[in-house]
Amino acid sequence: MSSIPLQSLRSLAAGILLLSFGSASASTADDTVDVDRLIAAYHQAVVSHDAPRLAALFVPAGTAWFSVLSEEGLKVARAKSADATKLKPGSVESFVQLVATSKSRLDPRHTNLQIRSDGAIATVTFDFSFLIDGKEQNRGSESWQLVKGTDGWRIASIIYSSNPPGA
Repeated sequence: MSSIPLQSLRSLAAGILLLSFGSASASTADDTVDVDRLIAAYHQAVVSHDAPRLAALFVPAGTAWFSVLSEEGLKVARAKSADATKLKPGSVESFVQLVATSKSRLDPRHTNLQIRSDGAIATVTFDFSFLIDGKEQNRGSESWQLVKGTDGWRIASIIYSSNPPGA
């Protein structure tokens, strides 16, 4: 296994990839050539509300999706609803539906990216901030588990900490 911390130059390269993907619709094959392209394609699919492209970045079945509220986030959530839970399972389908139907400007931001891979599987970790119409709606740490099949890299699971505003 190799561990590759991504520095500023790599973030710049991912940004350049993002810009190049933004102007034309990339194919799933292009999106999944390498991990950096997969990350850029995910961002572009969310920003452009491209639900089919977003869904194609995930393994077709068996994907896991979990959100874990911070202690402060749980306090805020329980103030609104006494039955709020710390661990919330979610789904790719729900997120894809949100992206497809939202009229708002969505902007997931990723910083401090690190990729660890042996060429067959990879773990991507980063800090995130999720903006809706320019306003931060959530922030935390996120981890993706990736698998590389015959058709390229796909996201097998997403788990993230949740620190909503006020938390």
